[in-house]
Amino acid sequence: MHRALWWQDFEFQDGVVTVKKTGARLRLEPGLIGEVLSWFPFYFVVEAWRLGRSSRSGPKIWFAPDRPRPWYLIWSVLHAAGARIAKSADEADAVFFFDDSTSGSTMEWPPEARAINRHCQSIAKSHVGAVFEQCFGYSLNVDPAQFNGKMVRKSEANGAHDGRIVEGPCAAEPGFVYQRVIDNSIAGGMVEDIRCPTVGGTIPLVILKQRLASHRFANTNDNVELVETHTVLSASEQAQLSDFARAMRLDWGGLDVLRDKADGRLYVVDVNKTDMGPPIIMAMDDKIRITKRLAAAFLDFLLQKPVSEQQAVS
Repeated sequence: MHRALWWQDFEFQDGVVTVKKTGARLRLEPGLIGEVLSWFPFYFVVEAWRLGRSSRSGPKIWFAPDRPRPWYLIWSVLHAAGARIAKSADEADAVFFFDDSTSGSTMEWPPEARAINRHCQSIAKSHVGAVFEQCFGYSLNVDPAQFNGKMVRKSEANGAHDGRIVEGPCAAEPGFVYQRVIDNSIAGGMVEDIRCPTVGGTIPLVILKQRLASHRFANTNDNVELVETHTVLSASEQAQLSDFARAMRLDWGGLDVLRDKADGRLYVVDVNKTDMGPPIIMAMDDKIRITKRLAAAFLDFLLQKPVSEQQAVS
């Protein structure tokens, strides 16, 4: 596979950075530039792990159709686990379907390779909402033509971060999904997202992301906290989220979950199969803790038999 230079992933024009793969647009502002600069210390820590373990015989992973860049969470987790990026699919212990696109493409796989995220073909918001309703028994998505009141309108596409509140009923716009407005407000005029990293259906830890309610749909955070899973999710909620991840065919990724203040119920509002991280705003010690915890979970997952093999044995 041709190894493209990382800056070729982006297009720069008129002070705006466009991610070519997803079409996401970011304006070059002092805050964004500051975030990029603050990311480098963690990058150098991971580079030290990579260089220090380059001679060890950890598992080899082949990524296709794309290769993860250093800002993706799997990149740092891979090196914390002592794993390596394989030079070809034939020498790999596992093949990771890594594609930022909303809907995956088909590709040839080595017949004996362990597959990661191979069958997670769609993370479109409408599909996420349909799977959520199947697993949880209540709905997130709504029909805008029939719904009375405030709704969230957002793009089907991955990484758009273009949600806004609209009033229903209204005509549906092509390429957008309409959802209930979830009251995830907390003290101090903030809202809180529950980011659940998932590895093989398990949630090793939880990241609480908090921002001002006026910026509820932004891709920035005012505060980020690492917490143990059981402190924010009951055993039954963890089981439901695990069922949801398996129904999405998501072996590795992140679930964006909101808890409604009115009824206490969970809502999965987004699925990330190529999630970035750890969050830039997080303290360095917590970034390292997250990465090492997920690395241990990733190695455990690689040692497990795939579900099809487990069923065949039983």
